Amino acid sequence: MTSTDVTKEAEDSGPGGYAAARLRLLTEGARSGPPRRSALAGLTDDWLSGLFDAGTGGTGRGVSLVAVGGYGRGELSPRSDLDLLLLHDGSDDKAVAALADRLWYPVWDLGLDLDHSVRTPAQARKTAGEDLKVQLGLLDARHLAGDLGLTASLRTTVLADWRNQAPKRLPELRELCAERAERQGELQFLLEPDLKEARGGLRDATALRAVAASWLADAPREGLADARRRLLDVRDALHLTTGRATDRLALQEQDQVAAELGLLDADTLLRQVYEAARVISYAGDVTWREVGRVLRSRSVRPRLRAMLGGGKPAPERSPLAEGVVEHDGEAVLARTARPERDPVLPLRAAAAAAQAGLPLSRYAVRRLAATTRPLPTPWPAEAREQLVTLLGSGRPTVQVWEALEAEGLVTRLLPDWERVRCRPQRNAVHLWTVDRHLIETAVRAAGFTRRVHRPDLLLVAALLHDIGKGWPGDHSVAGETIARDVAARIGFDRADTAVLATLVRHHLLLVETATRRDLDDPATVRAVADAVGSEHTLELLHALTEADALATGPAAWSSWRGSLVADLVKRVSGVLAGDPLEEPEAAAPTAEQERLAVEAFRTRGPVLALRAQTEPPADPASADPAAVAGPEPLGVELLIAVPDQEGVLPAVAGVLAMHRLTVRTAELRSLPLPDGVEGSVLLLDWRVAAEYGSLPQAARLRADLVRALDGSLDIAARLAERDAAHPRRRGVEPPPPRVTVAPAASRLATVIEVRAQDAPGLLFRLGRALEAAGVRVRSAHVSTLGANAVDAFYVTRGEGVPLPGEAAASVARELEELLRA
Repeated sequence: MTSTDVTKEAEDSGPGGYAAARLRLLTEGARSGPPRRSALAGLTDDWLSGLFDAGTGGTGRGVSLVAVGGYGRGELSPRSDLDLLLLHDGSDDKAVAALADRLWYPVWDLGLDLDHSVRTPAQARKTAGEDLKVQLGLLDARHLAGDLGLTASLRTTVLADWRNQAPKRLPELRELCAERAERQGELQFLLEPDLKEARGGLRDATALRAVAASWLADAPREGLADARRRLLDVRDALHLTTGRATDRLALQEQDQVAAELGLLDADTLLRQVYEAARVISYAGDVTWREVGRVLRSRSVRPRLRAMLGGGKPAPERSPLAEGVVEHDGEAVLARTARPERDPVLPLRAAAAAAQAGLPLSRYAVRRLAATTRPLPTPWPAEAREQLVTLLGSGRPTVQVWEALEAEGLVTRLLPDWERVRCRPQRNAVHLWTVDRHLIETAVRAAGFTRRVHRPDLLLVAALLHDIGKGWPGDHSVAGETIARDVAARIGFDRADTAVLATLVRHHLLLVETATRRDLDDPATVRAVADAVGSEHTLELLHALTEADALATGPAAWSSWRGSLVADLVKRVSGVLAGDPLEEPEAAAPTAEQERLAVEAFRTRGPVLALRAQTEPPADPASADPAAVAGPEPLGVELLIAVPDQEGVLPAVAGVLAMHRLTVRTAELRSLPLPDGVEGSVLLLDWRVAAEYGSLPQAARLRADLVRALDGSLDIAARLAERDAAHPRRRGVEPPPPRVTVAPAASRLATVIEVRAQDAPGLLFRLGRALEAAGVRVRSAHVSTLGANAVDAFYVTRGEGVPLPGEAAASVARELEELLRA
């Protein structure tokens, strides 16, 4: 059936015919995207025009029906609301009210969302002057039926008002966009973005149209219409798959939306959304800078201009670097610049702009992209130095890098960048896409350059550390190969290339080892020392680790993690400096530990003590600004002494879970009693933190622990009751748990590593399973990143020796089966 046939059916059959024709249009597979939106708008136009003509008897003098907003632009998605204005000359209010009822009720009867108003031209103009959103909607006013002259007059008046009031209204519009971005975030980085409201979304694209309509400035046109179309296509598919008028691209719906659009998978979908949002965001940045520049120039009074020589003074051009000058608040190319003869100029201009804290002119970037020849391989020394200068400029690096990316200069300089560009990271810990995370890491690393002997290697490693995420397999392994190639291409010698490859290969080594391994075990420290190889590389890796974590998100770094990494670095540095690495001796108990042990033996029950731990940043000058305000809690040290018996680990873990305490580290050891007293006491030295609220009283913890150990407190049942009373929201299906035996991680114990979805009571369940397997837990190292728990257990047989290979594998299998159940 053709669109003409569909329209005729709607006209012939009234509301029911319109509904059937609308449904057929939305479900036929032949049309999608702009053709379907246009056809749906046309179909709706004809239906509403028919309703209008029936209500006016075909005359329609002094009254007209006008589509505004998205409907005015002809952009009807499947579940879009209808923005309508009934415009009248005020001569017969009663007839207009009756007509409104004949228009609005059929729309509501079909279950369509309607945003409607009834106004005279004077009222519409007055409301637009008071409400910016109304004025923006009227800028897209489109005549549907009735008195065409009335609609045309309103359009002319509204556009004239908009242009006349632009100096006042555009700053208001910019503030509205900024507030929305603050509230909704940036579309190009969100895992569940709002296609309309987030920065770089459809609202921003509409705002750019409004700026263009003011004649004050215009947005960059290249790719903008395409980006807008792509977001509208995604919204159409989202409406069709959910059956709802939603703009939020939720995780659980992304695979269906991708399939509706004929895309490979949800990652491909998100990448296309991010690319579109990036185009719109960059166009917005450029446009609003231009608006600000025009408004500043207009604010100079005519009298002052006359005093300055009768005309507009020419802005000064201040040199920034060879071929680069500052002009009117931007870094631009000098008149003498010859990009076609100077292949280093793009990097020199970018470095100069970032160092000066200036945006790089769009016209300069376009000219550089169009005329600059490729750099030779390897790069000349100046090119490498300019790249390092750009990366070391701190926060201004971001906007300059975005300008280079907008014109394709980054992938021309670094071809491997294409694989990580706009690549989503499906991990709630990460705030950014892979490419933006790499730049954010360089920004963080720029603050640490005074801590290392080779700042250039630190900054380039920051740029490349996750470059392997665009390839299959372990991204650190793939990244090492890419880093070697890139380092050689940009001109580093063989020794520096080897250091960069090591940094990329082991950029997760320090934080993973510090949080998941026993630092008192010589095998732990020796393995890190062997991987790093030198003190200078260790120094760089330490700075890279912190920069990477800070650039990931707030959940990835804390004073607690920082203290563990610093402790590991100190130990490894000693080994690399030649200090002997001796087998650890059992540490003598402190006075408090001894007191607790004696008390536990005397009372034949658990004794505990809670003590808060805080630590300020070690180097406030280089620390994250948010952390310098005051000491950050490292958690609470929980010391428990209990007569040695079975079931202690699950009992303690279960009681802590009942009281909503998160375990960060857990160490268990048997403590002999002093002065010849027979027997032993199990000492638990744990670091815990409250999930929310204040810490429970020690007396309450002890009372519950006594009951858990004597069997009168059913922890499993209590946790199950709590979960049933407050069930967790169903979200994305997490990946299956994985339990492995870490090879050669320790000579003193077997290390079993558990990776699973974090949940209350997880450590309790694992502890109970390990007890059932007949192994003894010497220490546990618990690490939680977002929704992922990575727990390492150092276990031994009863006599205190590591498990044989098959026994260790069997325990790992049992734990994995438990977690999958």
